[in-house]
Amino acid sequence: MDSLRQAADTDEGWRRERGDASLSDVHRSIAVKTAGPGWRRAAAFVGPGYLVAVGYMDPGNWATSLAGGSKFGYTLLVVALISNIMAVVLQALCARLAIGSGRDLAQACRDAFPRPVAYTLWFMAELAIIATDIAEVIGTAIGLNLIFGIPLELGVLITALDVFLILYLQKLGFRWVEALIITLLGVIAVCFGIQIFLADPNWAAVIKGFAPTTEIVTNPEMLYLALGILGATVMPHNLYLHSGIIQTRDYGHTMPEKRQALKYATWDSTIALTFALVINAAILILAAATFNKTGQTEVAELGEAHSLLAPLLGWGFAPTLFGIALLCCGINSTVTATLAGQIVMEGFLKIRLAPWLRRLITRAIAIIPAAIVTVWYGDSGTAKLLILTQVVLSLQLSFAVFPLVIFTASKTKMGVLVSPKWLTALAMFIAVVIAALNVKLLMDFVLV
Repeated sequence: MDSLRQAADTDEGWRRERGDASLSDVHRSIAVKTAGPGWRRAAAFVGPGYLVAVGYMDPGNWATSLAGGSKFGYTLLVVALISNIMAVVLQALCARLAIGSGRDLAQACRDAFPRPVAYTLWFMAELAIIATDIAEVIGTAIGLNLIFGIPLELGVLITALDVFLILYLQKLGFRWVEALIITLLGVIAVCFGIQIFLADPNWAAVIKGFAPTTEIVTNPEMLYLALGILGATVMPHNLYLHSGIIQTRDYGHTMPEKRQALKYATWDSTIALTFALVINAAILILAAATFNKTGQTEVAELGEAHSLLAPLLGWGFAPTLFGIALLCCGINSTVTATLAGQIVMEGFLKIRLAPWLRRLITRAIAIIPAAIVTVWYGDSGTAKLLILTQVVLSLQLSFAVFPLVIFTASKTKMGVLVSPKWLTALAMFIAVVIAALNVKLLMDFVLV
């Protein structure tokens, strides 16, 4: 009876009552210990943050970081840092929305806005996921090509197998999905650690690269890459993803349990995103220390970077490490993007299908255009396409960020878990900055 009353309370302030949970087959499937030491309860929340972190180091991010590092050296490291701070704040709001309202971001948009607005936001979310998957599918295909020599067109089709991988792992339990993601993230970290050691970057210049400079805004080419890094770091689909998968935890219904769940979920995402910052910075530092240092200022294609690493670093296995890390990134990113697509489809449209069919549709929505684009461009032009997808994501970001900030700032929607005023102010500032940068980018395109 109490749980029903609490559920009714969370529906106050919303146009429509909360429907069935997205990802219903794994909703509240992971038990959270109510007794014993606090670290055991905290450990139950480790996982969602790392699935979210995957989106902050996907193949599209590689393309923008390689382009930025090779052309401008360490200058754009500050963009990676600022983007990561923005990500920490926004992902914390996602956890707050999910735990406070019992809704993911897609469900919240459907329940709060008139249908025309909700459908428009759904369309924008689908565009963002398609852009995400184009980058990730192409990145995975390039990784398969670099390591095994598989043609890009065939590599794109192979990426569809992740649907069956997700199904198999979720049958074992959602923890297995998280275990796969975290293991592959560990492989990526080792690969880049070795490559950075071999590159021996100028650490004084690295530190200087984290200091802001006005040139990033005044130089249109630098701003374009900076927005690409922003779009590759703070990604719209991650906001939907995090607010959905945090509800795989059975954290209880009382307010003390929810407060504790929010604390542990925020820790999880913050630590995971700090790890993502290290990887993002490593990609840019590697490009600056190898390509920019030797005058290779136009390196942006992943395949080109792969072929140049061996002579520049002096070790034959360096390109293999690059390819392995790229493949791991691609696999991780396609898995999480598929889950985000499912959350968006179910949350906005309330479509209920068999799990295998549901995931196949969400995957096909993105993989078909990705396949067409890959066949059309072939080996050449993939870098420009990858960077373009990240800028598209940046342009779509405001359509997810503003609703998130508005919902979590509303006491009628969030109850006692409403965002503190300082957090709302910071999040709104971030949302306005993102929107302003996007306007600046569009003006530069129009005036050029």
